[in-house]
Amino acid sequence: MLPTLRQLQYLKLLAEHGSFSRAAEAAHVSQPALSAGVQELERILGAPVVERTRGAVLLTAVGAEAVRRAEDVLARTEDLVEAAKNAGRPLSGRFRLGVIPTVAPFLLPRKLPSVKAAYPNLKLFIREDLTPRLTAALKAGQIDAAVIALPYDAPGIEHARIGDDEIMAAAPHDHPLAAPGPIRPGSLRAEDLILLEDGHCLRDHALAALDIEAPRGDDVFAATSLHTLVQMVGSGLGVSFLPRMAVQAGLADNPSVAIRAFENQADGAPPHREIVVAWRAGSSRAAEARLLAEALKLD
Repeated sequence: MLPTLRQLQYLKLLAEHGSFSRAAEAAHVSQPALSAGVQELERILGAPVVERTRGAVLLTAVGAEAVRRAEDVLARTEDLVEAAKNAGRPLSGRFRLGVIPTVAPFLLPRKLPSVKAAYPNLKLFIREDLTPRLTAALKAGQIDAAVIALPYDAPGIEHARIGDDEIMAAAPHDHPLAAPGPIRPGSLRAEDLILLEDGHCLRDHALAALDIEAPRGDDVFAATSLHTLVQMVGSGLGVSFLPRMAVQAGLADNPSVAIRAFENQADGAPPHREIVVAWRAGSSRAAEARLLAEALKLD
């Protein structure tokens, strides 16, 4: 015998909620029905998948592996259902799209109106989050595609290019680096930098592209968003990096902030990050993700 999709769904919900009662509520079944389904799954697998303790439900090693595989099976099954419902009608129906915070506020307002006009039956659900959580959500089938920035090491993820986004310098208006003309990367000192918090890929892309070590110490400033970062630069707290798409969207329209380009690198291009639409390898919605990448192309 093989586990049923319902049994795998019960286990996944149990792992998410940590409680038989909450998992049953999420599954819209009674608690005895969910418990019986999990017990039958354990009988089929020949091993317990959960440890039932007072006040908590813990996964066993077998259970944790079963959840990991169940997420993939359920995600592929959902892909199958969506593909069948929308056969011959690309980008129609529900499409769950993740977008990183350093792209979402600047790309989506520019591009979504034309996407909606081209695909009027598309019901787009947006989730804004950091790259590690978006790639995990892709693999778990929680989202269909994600707009992220490369380079980023994500095995099992495929992608289609949207375009390059230049990395620019933002300095207080009275800072020496605010002088006209491109900035030489060697002009920046780590101790002058204020950056986004760890977890934002723009931080890592900029430091890697310009070959600069991240500032260290207990008194290092870190911003939670680009909007906060611009305010910190405008207050004279230091120099930072902004993506060109944010500058073009008017984020740095502040008389206290000067925006400057960096000199081109050895390959003749300025420091940049590559923006892509990514999806889980093997997803039946890969063709639609490619269409979405084409619709979101940077000008």
